[in-house]
Amino acid sequence: MKKIERINIIMRYINNRTHFTISELMQEFNISRSTAIRDIKEIESMGMPLVAEVGRSGGYFVMNNSVLPTVRFTDNEIKALFIAFMATRNQQLPYLKSRQSLAEKLIGLLSTSQQDELVHLNHILLFEGTNPNNPDLLDLTDLPHPMLEKLIQLILLDSYLLITVQEEKDIKSYPIFLLHLYREKSIWLIEGVDLQEEKRKIFSVDHLTDVSVYPVKKRISRKKILEKLSKQKEAINLVLELGPKAIAQFKKYHPLNMSISYTNPYQTTAALNTFINVDNAEEIRDMTNWLLFLGEDLTIKEMPEELAAVLQKRASLLR
Repeated sequence: MKKIERINIIMRYINNRTHFTISELMQEFNISRSTAIRDIKEIESMGMPLVAEVGRSGGYFVMNNSVLPTVRFTDNEIKALFIAFMATRNQQLPYLKSRQSLAEKLIGLLSTSQQDELVHLNHILLFEGTNPNNPDLLDLTDLPHPMLEKLIQLILLDSYLLITVQEEKDIKSYPIFLLHLYREKSIWLIEGVDLQEEKRKIFSVDHLTDVSVYPVKKRISRKKILEKLSKQKEAINLVLELGPKAIAQFKKYHPLNMSISYTNPYQTTAALNTFINVDNAEEIRDMTNWLLFLGEDLTIKEMPEELAAVLQKRASLLR
């Protein structure tokens, strides 16, 4: 392990403990006593407020109410951060302006040679959604919905929200208890419990016109909400067996709420058990498209008649 990597790990090790000794560092990191002492002195010089205790059982502890000093990055860690920014640059993610300024600050901290390497990476690496003729181009369609950042700020404060949604014919408000905010097929979705109907629902962030904190007096307790959800758990009505090709397709894309269980030690076959809401035409359509995407390397053990009819119709059209 390189010195800079060891120093960073030791700093995290120290920061998670109220007390430590030189012997513990020697054993934990397989280093000599002199190396442990040198590392401690270097960490102190970086600003970490360590206090030494004298005596047979003495050691060190970190002074209370202190802030961990800036962590130094290795070359590989810098590249990992930069590539992560590149890979998600043309996606509808929140805090787009902050992400850009953060990347610029990161580059500003580097040496000239490190900056040259990152500039070179920026030219030769292309990710999905990147314009090859102008990698720095950000299309208007890549910008996140303007309500997304406001939604995230409120979520950090409270899970009880009043959301206003533009529907086909009118605008409607829903008091919800938020379960998840997630991104699927390039669309941000809110999964929450409608506090009036006491049912789980999904809303598209693209349809939001307003969001605010729901009044405390009108709320249902979190405990009651989760209890009702557990009682409403749907029965499984779609059972699939997947072969290696279908598993590979599943890994490329699958709905957020679905998972597979491998049925052999080599992970070449798997089972999928889930629930499909047959009263939701959009869900039936999306599931049909996804099953066709999985391909022929799967066996249908159980399926709702409504889904089977749509799937059979689609399959006949493709022949």
